[in-house]
Amino acid sequence: MSTKSATNHQNRFVIIMAGGRGERFWPLSREKLPKQLLALLGKKSFLQEAIERVLPLVPVKNIFVITNETQLPEVRRQLPKIPKDNLVAEPMGRDTCAAVTLGAALVGARSTTSVMAVLPADHVIPEPKKFQQILGDSFEVAGQGQAIVTIGIKPTDPATGYGYIQTGAELPTPPGAGKTKTIFYKAERFVEKPNFETALQYVNSGQYRWNAGMFVWSFITVTNGLEQHQPEMFAACQRWFKAASQPAKLAKVLARDYPNLKKISIDYALMEKAQNVVVADGAFEWDDLGAWPALARHIKQDPEGNAVVAEFIHVDGARNIIYDARTKNRTPIAVVGLRDSILVQTDDAVLLAHKSQAQKVKELVKRLAEDAKFKKLV
Repeated sequence: MSTKSATNHQNRFVIIMAGGRGERFWPLSREKLPKQLLALLGKKSFLQEAIERVLPLVPVKNIFVITNETQLPEVRRQLPKIPKDNLVAEPMGRDTCAAVTLGAALVGARSTTSVMAVLPADHVIPEPKKFQQILGDSFEVAGQGQAIVTIGIKPTDPATGYGYIQTGAELPTPPGAGKTKTIFYKAERFVEKPNFETALQYVNSGQYRWNAGMFVWSFITVTNGLEQHQPEMFAACQRWFKAASQPAKLAKVLARDYPNLKKISIDYALMEKAQNVVVADGAFEWDDLGAWPALARHIKQDPEGNAVVAEFIHVDGARNIIYDARTKNRTPIAVVGLRDSILVQTDDAVLLAHKSQAQKVKELVKRLAEDAKFKKLV
């Protein structure tokens, strides 16, 4: 068991949550190759970029990836430098509280004095150095006392697809922490996705941050929180902690436990109940790419506002997203009078949707899965 300082890089860990299905990015995103494993904006997948962003802060041996059985082979292929035992598959999806609890058990088995960050695998962060500064400062603060640190993103618009965190008083750096540049606030409350008018009030007040699902805490802090607010999950954490050093044994315990776990997010399970939550001011560019329209913010657009990754020609086309993912026999995509639409072509499917209906792509994937003729496309 480690006795090193909690702020020592060797005692820092990162858990990457990489089990999502990314259905709204169909037809590119599939069950075995979801959004986080795709290279939509470059040569590297979102998961690979998430790993690269944290490498200056933690040793590669201290990075864990929580995924699922279907995606595990591709995760291993994409991350050859991550130790095999650090790539762990959940037997089934039980929302983020179960995945966080599993991550805590894995990290705690290495060091009970550890400090760990829990980060999503599919975010776009164009300014990695700013992110690293804030994450490093969050490690420092979480390593002292009993603070749960969440990184809140400064909202740039009244988005209704994100949860919000109301911030309170600015907090001093705790005694024992290294020098930090990040501003930290007391978290007053978590708010679920608001309507537009409410979101506009939040943005104008300057007191709210987007909830990006990024958390930093010590092993002791998160397990204490689970013990207080989610005793059944805490009991599971204890069982997994004991088995974590033996991957085969852990897999058997997880297979036995997971079907009986409550399906609940870490926000509902812990963050909204805890009184020791601190918000790090996430002053960096960020996007979680929830659906196809978000991609347009990161793709060069033509004079008519078409965001294009394809051989494309049009007459009176405007504000479209045109994405050709075909690897062979690419042909031009030509449109006439098409506006505010999404057109995605892969080797085996084509999606055409109005941008305002992008969220319903998830419903389309469900219908595909229910039809024997199209199930193979999921």
